[in-house]
Amino acid sequence: MKRFRIFQSHSDFDQPAFSPETHDAVIRSSICTGEKVAGFKSKKDGHFSEVMLIRSEKDLEDFKREYRVTTVKTEY
Repeated sequence: MKRFRIFQSHSDFDQPAFSPETHDAVIRSSICTGEKVAGFKSKKDGHFSEVMLIRSEKDLEDFKREYRVTTVKTEY
């Protein structure tokens, strides 16, 4: 069973493998609700892996710091 950080504390999971060569950091934003989820999208097949819910700028900054990401694309 695959678990996401959205539902559990950070200490319960290992960080997902992220490589800038094979993945893009992406925020998926809902046009209808405005909900935002940060994760990684495979450059090879486009598969998106959710990492955390973004509710504020602080959440986004935490995501960038935790995964050492400087730029994050936004998809709608």
